[in-house]
Amino acid sequence: MAVANNNPSTETIAQRAKNELREYALLSLYLFVCFGALVLYKAAILGEEGISYLPSGLAAIKALILAKFIMLGQMIRLGDRRGGGRIAYVIAYKALLYLILLLVLSVIEEVVVGLIHGRSVAAALAEFGGAKLPQTLATSLIMLLILIPYLASRELNVALGEGRLWTLLLERRDGPRSADLAAAARESGPTNPSDHPYQ
Repeated sequence: MAVANNNPSTETIAQRAKNELREYALLSLYLFVCFGALVLYKAAILGEEGISYLPSGLAAIKALILAKFIMLGQMIRLGDRRGGGRIAYVIAYKALLYLILLLVLSVIEEVVVGLIHGRSVAAALAEFGGAKLPQTLATSLIMLLILIPYLASRELNVALGEGRLWTLLLERRDGPRSADLAAAARESGPTNPSDHPYQ
């Protein structure tokens, strides 16, 4: 006979795992849409030149890998130890840190793949500093543009209160609750500007 587990710590861990899994799925979906659009754009450009290009599953695999890297950054609380500051600066600072993290982990991934295929570490690293350098810089800029909206939504959610951002976004603009939610956000926020965590 199964015995119900009433251990609160187990329930907390299970709930946390469920929330992290949901966030990972949503982040992977967001990245998949971004990368999928880029793949289709590249395929359209190459198609005009008579080159067939549509890598099956590339966007999905890249989204799953980078989402895991970003979740790792959240796990180590990347950028959270800097302290307060204006929210725009916090978003920009975190975006740069996460971009550096993704680049470092991507390089490590390439080195490991190279070693598996019999290439030396120097040969794998040379690709990033040689012919692949323009592509690496362009990819980095695109990743930065992808990271900013995601991190901005997280920081705004923290500033407004957990879950309030999505409640406001999903409300009708002229709905009766919109004004109530906006008023509640103003009332629950710090009355003194110097008390704001992002000031």
